[in-house]
Amino acid sequence: MKTYDWIVIGGGITGAALSYELAKTGFSVLLLEQHGIPQNATRYSYGGLAYWSGTTDLTRQLAAEGISRHRILSEELDTDTQFRELDLLLTISVDSDPEAVAASYAHFAIPPRLLSVAEACTLEPLLNQEAIAGALTVKHGHIHPEITTQGYTQAFLRHGGVVQIAQVLELLQAGDTVKGVKTTTETFHSVNTVICAGGFSRALLKSAGISVQLYFTHAELIETPPLDIRLRTLVMPAQVKRFQLEAESIIDDSLWDEPGLELLPPILDAGAIQFLDGSLRLGQISRVITDPTTEINPAESEVRIRASVGQVLPALENLPGTWHHCLVGFSRDRLPLVGAIPGVEGIHIFSGFSNPLVIVPPLARRFANWVAGQNDQIITQLSPTQY
Repeated sequence: MKTYDWIVIGGGITGAALSYELAKTGFSVLLLEQHGIPQNATRYSYGGLAYWSGTTDLTRQLAAEGISRHRILSEELDTDTQFRELDLLLTISVDSDPEAVAASYAHFAIPPRLLSVAEACTLEPLLNQEAIAGALTVKHGHIHPEITTQGYTQAFLRHGGVVQIAQVLELLQAGDTVKGVKTTTETFHSVNTVICAGGFSRALLKSAGISVQLYFTHAELIETPPLDIRLRTLVMPAQVKRFQLEAESIIDDSLWDEPGLELLPPILDAGAIQFLDGSLRLGQISRVITDPTTEINPAESEVRIRASVGQVLPALENLPGTWHHCLVGFSRDRLPLVGAIPGVEGIHIFSGFSNPLVIVPPLARRFANWVAGQNDQIITQLSPTQY
């Protein structure tokens, strides 16, 4: 019976990056992913790298480390991650004061620059000038998240890692120690297990009697096939409603243990990104429903997304496309939970990366070095013990 040093649960970009770094450090690692064709948040991510958005010493340092890693990641992984830097346009609604919105970004590591309506439309000709009072702009990193994940996975395999497509049914526990996992196909044993399952992390841990302050939203978007239309920028609203939705949804933590409860009305942040192959992702609706497998009406959501995006970018409203849904994990302070889970031996978490994607590579490397015995104050600051 083989016992791995590490079992990593979840094959999105967090699990793939962490598996790679652990294997590169010298550990024997098994990566478990439940879907052969990914259906996770990585699959439907916009791929943005908000390296400009640090607001504390911690987030500024991680963002700086992250963009440095992303700039060399294609060469390191021997995979074109499609890294680029493009103009991010943060649209300001017509009923808002542009100067006040700009002031709310003044504490960011690189504050976005305020544009007039005319300047914004010059930068992005597809914008509806009647729908905005102005916009903010800043250079923004971007990758293809699926291809980057595939690159991490292939590099992981080259370092001797093992990948299995199987759904984890339960954690194997002996007293207060996790000894491995049981999947739909077989049982795997390990010295350590780390949960990188995004929005499913909470439910998986709860089934083992382990409580963590990790939550999730149901995210909905439309994905188009490659098209000839050209969106020059990444367009997002300057006043993002999702972060407020997340903050309000966790005021009473006990409500998250009630199945199928919709804690707040859904919100819609109208945005769009075009990938290098010409496909677009338009979105997004965010819902806080405590059941990770709840059913959502795709037709109704698609109408809402199209109308909202179409108000800002009319040429995109009626493009051919398909509705998709995934879970996005988040924590209490918009930082991920990283480290050992207190009270139970052999179980760790590396999840809650709702924003920004840019910090995954540096934290994966830091985590691997930390479990190999290197002191790391940043990992300590992100530990579940802080709550």
